[in-house]
Amino acid sequence: MKSTIILIALTFLFKTSYGQSELPLWTGEIPFNKKGIYVEEVNDNNRITKVTTPMLYHYKAAPSNAPKAAIIIVPGGGYIREAIDHEGWLPAKWFSERGIEAFVLKYRLPDEELVDNAPMIPLMDAQEAIALVRSKASEFNIDPQKIGIIGFSAGGHLAASASTLFAQPVNPQQTSETVRPNFSILVYPVITMTDQFTHKGSKENLIGISPSEALMQLFSLENQVSNKTPVTFMVHSLDDKAVPVQNSNVYAENLFNKGGNVTKIILPAGGHGYGFRENSPVSWWTQYLEVWLSIQKLSK
Repeated sequence: MKSTIILIALTFLFKTSYGQSELPLWTGEIPFNKKGIYVEEVNDNNRITKVTTPMLYHYKAAPSNAPKAAIIIVPGGGYIREAIDHEGWLPAKWFSERGIEAFVLKYRLPDEELVDNAPMIPLMDAQEAIALVRSKASEFNIDPQKIGIIGFSAGGHLAASASTLFAQPVNPQQTSETVRPNFSILVYPVITMTDQFTHKGSKENLIGISPSEALMQLFSLENQVSNKTPVTFMVHSLDDKAVPVQNSNVYAENLFNKGGNVTKIILPAGGHGYGFRENSPVSWWTQYLEVWLSIQKLSK
Protein backbone atom coordinates (compact mmCIF):
# COMPACT_ATOMS: atom_id res chain seq x y z
CA MET A 1 0.00 0.00 0.00
CA LYS A 2 2.80 2.43 0.89
CA SER A 3 4.57 1.94 -2.46
CA THR A 4 1.28 2.51 -4.30
CA ILE A 5 0.73 5.80 -2.50
CA ILE A 6 4.26 6.92 -3.32
CA LEU A 7 3.77 6.00 -6.98
CA ILE A 8 0.53 7.97 -7.18
CA ALA A 9 2.20 10.96 -5.50
CA LEU A 10 5.10 10.90 -7.94
CA THR A 11 2.74 10.65 -10.91
CA PHE A 12 0.78 13.66 -9.64
CA LEU A 13 4.01 15.62 -9.12
CA PHE A 14 5.11 14.89 -12.68
CA LYS A 15 1.83 16.01 -14.18
CA THR A 16 1.59 19.21 -12.16
CA SER A 17 5.27 20.15 -12.40
CA TYR A 18 6.26 18.94 -15.83
CA GLY A 19 3.11 18.98 -17.92
CA GLN A 20 1.15 16.17 -19.43
CA SER A 21 3.73 15.12 -22.01
CA GLU A 22 7.22 16.02 -23.17
CA LEU A 23 8.24 16.94 -26.70
CA PRO A 24 11.98 17.15 -27.46
CA LEU A 25 12.63 20.26 -29.50
CA TRP A 26 15.32 18.64 -31.61
CA THR A 27 15.93 15.12 -32.87
CA GLY A 28 19.49 13.93 -33.36
CA GLU A 29 22.34 16.38 -32.91
CA ILE A 30 21.24 19.68 -31.37
CA PRO A 31 22.52 22.63 -33.43
CA PHE A 32 25.29 24.77 -31.94
CA ASN A 33 25.72 22.70 -28.78
CA LYS A 34 29.46 22.53 -28.14
CA LYS A 35 30.75 19.08 -28.90
CA GLY A 36 32.28 17.05 -26.11
CA ILE A 37 30.82 19.22 -23.34
CA TYR A 38 28.22 17.57 -21.13
CA VAL A 39 26.79 19.19 -18.03
CA GLU A 40 23.92 18.29 -15.77
CA GLU A 41 20.93 20.60 -15.96
CA VAL A 42 20.28 22.53 -12.75
CA ASN A 43 16.79 23.00 -11.29
CA ASP A 44 17.08 25.12 -8.15
CA ASN A 45 13.57 25.69 -6.78
CA ASN A 46 12.12 25.73 -10.31
CA ARG A 47 14.85 28.08 -11.56
CA ILE A 48 16.43 26.20 -14.43
CA THR A 49 19.95 26.72 -15.78
CA LYS A 50 22.51 24.80 -17.84
CA VAL A 51 19.95 23.69 -20.41
CA THR A 52 21.47 21.67 -23.25
CA THR A 53 18.40 19.64 -24.23
CA PRO A 54 15.53 22.07 -24.93
CA MET A 55 12.03 20.70 -24.42
CA LEU A 56 8.34 21.51 -24.77
CA TYR A 57 5.98 20.44 -21.99
CA HIS A 58 2.45 20.03 -23.33
CA TYR A 59 -0.57 20.87 -21.21
CA LYS A 60 -3.58 19.55 -23.08
CA ALA A 61 -6.85 21.44 -23.34
CA ALA A 62 -10.20 19.70 -23.21
CA PRO A 63 -11.17 17.95 -26.47
CA SER A 64 -12.97 20.14 -28.98
CA ASN A 65 -14.72 19.54 -32.28
CA ALA A 66 -13.19 22.66 -33.79
CA PRO A 67 -9.40 23.13 -34.06
CA LYS A 68 -8.01 25.04 -31.07
CA ALA A 69 -5.51 27.81 -30.60
CA ALA A 70 -2.09 26.96 -29.13
CA ILE A 71 0.47 28.97 -27.20
CA ILE A 72 4.20 28.65 -26.53
CA ILE A 73 5.04 29.84 -23.00
CA VAL A 74 8.49 31.37 -22.46
CA PRO A 75 9.61 31.87 -18.83
CA GLY A 76 11.89 34.77 -17.98
CA GLY A 77 15.00 34.96 -15.86
CA GLY A 78 17.37 37.51 -17.34
CA TYR A 79 18.73 35.10 -19.98
CA ILE A 80 20.66 33.40 -17.18
CA ARG A 81 17.92 31.16 -15.72
CA GLU A 82 14.27 30.27 -16.37
CA ALA A 83 11.55 30.83 -13.76
CA ILE A 84 9.53 27.88 -14.93
CA ASP A 85 6.89 27.76 -12.18
CA HIS A 86 4.87 31.02 -12.10
CA GLU A 87 5.98 31.89 -15.64
CA GLY A 88 5.63 28.37 -17.03
CA TRP A 89 3.51 25.79 -15.24
CA LEU A 90 0.91 28.25 -13.88
CA PRO A 91 0.17 29.97 -17.20
CA ALA A 92 0.07 26.58 -18.94
CA LYS A 93 -2.66 25.44 -16.58
CA TRP A 94 -4.51 28.75 -17.02
CA PHE A 95 -4.47 28.59 -20.83
CA SER A 96 -5.36 24.90 -21.05
CA GLU A 97 -8.38 25.51 -18.82
CA ARG A 98 -9.57 28.04 -21.40
CA GLY A 99 -9.38 25.65 -24.32
CA ILE A 100 -5.93 26.61 -25.58
CA GLU A 101 -3.25 23.96 -26.10
CA ALA A 102 -0.33 25.13 -23.95
CA PHE A 103 3.35 24.32 -24.40
CA VAL A 104 5.98 25.42 -21.86
CA LEU A 105 9.34 26.02 -23.52
CA LYS A 106 12.54 25.07 -21.73
CA TYR A 107 15.06 26.79 -23.97
CA ARG A 108 18.82 26.96 -24.15
CA LEU A 109 20.35 30.05 -22.61
CA PRO A 110 23.11 32.13 -24.27
CA ASP A 111 25.83 30.37 -22.27
CA GLU A 112 29.09 30.57 -24.24
CA GLU A 113 30.50 27.65 -22.26
CA LEU A 114 27.79 25.39 -23.66
CA VAL A 115 26.81 26.77 -27.08
CA ASP A 116 28.28 28.47 -30.11
CA ASN A 117 26.53 31.48 -31.67
CA ALA A 118 25.20 32.19 -28.16
CA PRO A 119 23.07 35.34 -28.81
CA MET A 120 20.99 33.51 -31.44
CA ILE A 121 20.39 30.27 -29.51
CA PRO A 122 17.29 31.28 -27.46
CA LEU A 123 15.62 32.65 -30.61
CA MET A 124 16.51 29.50 -32.50
CA ASP A 125 14.79 27.37 -29.87
CA ALA A 126 11.73 29.64 -29.74
CA GLN A 127 11.37 29.52 -33.51
CA GLU A 128 11.78 25.75 -33.51
CA ALA A 129 9.08 25.44 -30.83
CA ILE A 130 6.60 27.36 -32.99
CA ALA A 131 7.48 25.29 -36.04
CA LEU A 132 7.22 22.02 -34.09
CA VAL A 133 3.76 22.82 -32.72
CA ARG A 134 2.63 23.94 -36.18
CA SER A 135 3.90 20.66 -37.67
CA LYS A 136 1.76 18.77 -35.13
CA ALA A 137 -1.36 20.87 -35.65
CA SER A 138 -3.34 18.00 -37.10
CA GLU A 139 -2.22 15.56 -34.38
CA PHE A 140 -3.25 17.93 -31.57
CA ASN A 141 -6.33 19.40 -33.31
CA ILE A 142 -4.73 22.86 -33.46
CA ASP A 143 -5.52 25.60 -35.94
CA PRO A 144 -2.09 26.24 -37.56
CA GLN A 145 -3.07 29.91 -38.01
CA LYS A 146 -3.73 30.37 -34.28
CA ILE A 147 -0.35 29.58 -32.75
CA GLY A 148 0.92 32.26 -30.40
CA ILE A 149 3.70 32.97 -27.94
CA ILE A 150 3.78 34.52 -24.46
CA GLY A 151 6.90 35.62 -22.64
CA PHE A 152 7.78 37.22 -19.31
CA SER A 153 10.60 39.72 -18.70
CA ALA A 154 13.62 38.35 -20.63
CA GLY A 155 11.23 35.67 -21.87
CA GLY A 156 9.14 38.59 -23.12
CA HIS A 157 12.18 39.77 -25.06
CA LEU A 158 12.47 36.30 -26.54
CA ALA A 159 8.76 36.21 -27.41
CA ALA A 160 9.07 39.67 -28.99
CA SER A 161 12.15 38.48 -30.91
CA ALA A 162 10.11 35.58 -32.31
CA SER A 163 7.37 38.07 -33.20
CA THR A 164 9.65 40.41 -35.14
CA LEU A 165 12.74 38.48 -36.32
CA PHE A 166 11.04 35.73 -38.30
CA ALA A 167 11.95 36.80 -41.86
CA GLN A 168 15.23 34.87 -41.79
CA PRO A 169 14.92 31.94 -39.33
CA VAL A 170 18.03 31.00 -37.38
CA ASN A 171 17.54 27.42 -38.58
CA PRO A 172 17.84 27.68 -42.39
CA GLN A 173 15.64 24.60 -42.77
CA GLN A 174 12.67 26.61 -41.53
CA THR A 175 10.78 29.37 -43.33
CA SER A 176 9.27 32.62 -42.11
CA GLU A 177 5.83 30.99 -42.46
CA THR A 178 6.71 28.06 -40.19
CA VAL A 179 8.27 30.14 -37.39
CA ARG A 180 6.08 33.26 -37.31
CA PRO A 181 3.62 33.32 -34.39
CA ASN A 182 0.05 34.41 -35.10
CA PHE A 183 -0.36 36.29 -31.83
CA SER A 184 1.96 37.58 -29.14
CA ILE A 185 1.55 38.27 -25.40
CA LEU A 186 4.34 40.22 -23.71
CA VAL A 187 4.33 40.47 -19.92
CA TYR A 188 6.65 43.10 -18.35
CA PRO A 189 8.97 42.46 -21.32
CA VAL A 190 12.54 43.52 -21.85
CA ILE A 191 12.42 45.16 -25.29
CA THR A 192 15.39 47.40 -25.92
CA MET A 193 19.14 46.87 -25.70
CA THR A 194 19.90 50.58 -25.67
CA ASP A 195 21.31 51.85 -22.38
CA GLN A 196 18.58 54.39 -21.67
CA PHE A 197 16.11 51.88 -20.21
CA THR A 198 17.29 48.35 -20.96
CA HIS A 199 17.51 45.62 -18.34
CA LYS A 200 21.28 45.49 -17.91
CA GLY A 201 21.47 41.86 -16.85
CA SER A 202 19.40 40.59 -19.78
CA LYS A 203 21.41 42.69 -22.21
CA GLU A 204 24.79 41.54 -20.95
CA ASN A 205 23.75 37.89 -20.72
CA LEU A 206 22.36 37.89 -24.26
CA ILE A 207 24.76 40.03 -26.30
CA GLY A 208 27.69 40.63 -23.96
CA ILE A 209 29.18 43.52 -22.02
CA SER A 210 30.57 45.23 -25.15
CA PRO A 211 28.25 44.13 -27.96
CA SER A 212 28.60 45.16 -31.57
CA GLU A 213 26.32 47.90 -32.81
CA ALA A 214 24.73 45.39 -35.19
CA LEU A 215 23.76 43.00 -32.38
CA MET A 216 22.48 45.82 -30.20
CA GLN A 217 20.27 47.12 -32.99
CA LEU A 218 19.06 43.65 -33.97
CA PHE A 219 17.83 42.89 -30.47
CA SER A 220 16.40 46.36 -29.79
CA LEU A 221 13.01 45.09 -30.82
CA GLU A 222 11.26 48.45 -30.85
CA ASN A 223 13.20 48.94 -34.10
CA GLN A 224 12.12 45.59 -35.57
CA VAL A 225 8.33 45.92 -35.45
CA SER A 226 6.38 46.11 -38.71
CA ASN A 227 2.86 45.68 -40.03
CA LYS A 228 3.67 41.95 -40.17
CA THR A 229 4.24 41.75 -36.42
CA PRO A 230 1.43 39.57 -35.05
CA VAL A 231 -1.48 40.98 -33.07
CA THR A 232 -0.06 41.80 -29.65
CA PHE A 233 -1.20 42.10 -26.03
CA MET A 234 1.14 43.77 -23.51
CA VAL A 235 1.00 44.31 -19.75
CA HIS A 236 3.46 46.22 -17.57
CA SER A 237 3.47 47.95 -14.19
CA LEU A 238 4.23 51.63 -13.86
CA ASP A 239 6.39 50.95 -10.79
CA ASP A 240 8.46 48.15 -12.34
CA LYS A 241 11.95 48.77 -10.94
CA ALA A 242 13.60 45.87 -12.79
CA VAL A 243 12.39 46.45 -16.36
CA PRO A 244 11.19 50.05 -16.88
CA VAL A 245 7.72 50.47 -18.33
CA GLN A 246 9.25 52.45 -21.20
CA ASN A 247 10.16 49.09 -22.76
CA SER A 248 6.49 48.31 -23.37
CA ASN A 249 5.64 51.91 -24.22
CA VAL A 250 8.14 52.25 -27.05
CA TYR A 251 7.33 48.83 -28.53
CA ALA A 252 3.58 49.52 -28.49
CA GLU A 253 3.97 53.02 -29.91
CA ASN A 254 6.25 51.93 -32.74
CA LEU A 255 4.04 48.95 -33.54
CA PHE A 256 0.95 51.17 -33.63
CA ASN A 257 2.75 53.66 -35.90
CA LYS A 258 3.71 50.82 -38.26
CA GLY A 259 0.06 49.81 -38.61
CA GLY A 260 0.16 46.90 -36.16
CA ASN A 261 -2.58 45.72 -33.83
CA VAL A 262 -1.52 46.20 -30.20
CA THR A 263 -3.33 46.34 -26.86
CA LYS A 264 -1.28 47.76 -23.99
CA ILE A 265 -2.33 47.52 -20.34
CA ILE A 266 -0.36 49.64 -17.85
CA LEU A 267 -1.01 48.74 -14.22
CA PRO A 268 -0.60 51.60 -11.72
CA ALA A 269 1.39 49.31 -9.41
CA GLY A 270 2.54 45.72 -9.21
CA GLY A 271 6.30 45.74 -9.60
CA HIS A 272 7.96 42.95 -11.54
CA GLY A 273 7.77 39.19 -11.75
CA TYR A 274 4.18 38.48 -10.70
CA GLY A 275 3.50 36.16 -13.61
CA PHE A 276 0.34 34.10 -13.09
CA ARG A 277 0.63 33.86 -9.30
CA GLU A 278 -2.89 33.75 -7.90
CA ASN A 279 -1.74 35.44 -4.67
CA SER A 280 -0.22 38.38 -6.50
CA PRO A 281 -1.75 41.78 -5.63
CA VAL A 282 -2.25 42.32 -9.38
CA SER A 283 -3.49 38.83 -10.25
CA TRP A 284 -6.56 40.47 -11.76
CA TRP A 285 -4.51 41.51 -14.80
CA THR A 286 -5.36 38.14 -16.34
CA GLN A 287 -8.99 39.28 -16.59
CA TYR A 288 -7.86 41.77 -19.24
CA LEU A 289 -6.05 38.95 -21.02
CA GLU A 290 -9.12 36.73 -20.88
CA VAL A 291 -11.24 39.41 -22.57
CA TRP A 292 -8.58 39.97 -25.22
CA LEU A 293 -8.32 36.25 -26.01
CA SER A 294 -12.09 36.12 -26.43
CA ILE A 295 -12.12 39.13 -28.75
CA GLN A 296 -9.39 37.52 -30.85
CA LYS A 297 -11.45 34.28 -30.98
CA LEU A 298 -8.61 32.31 -29.40
CA SER A 299 -10.23 30.94 -26.24
CA LYS A 300 -13.27 28.73 -25.78
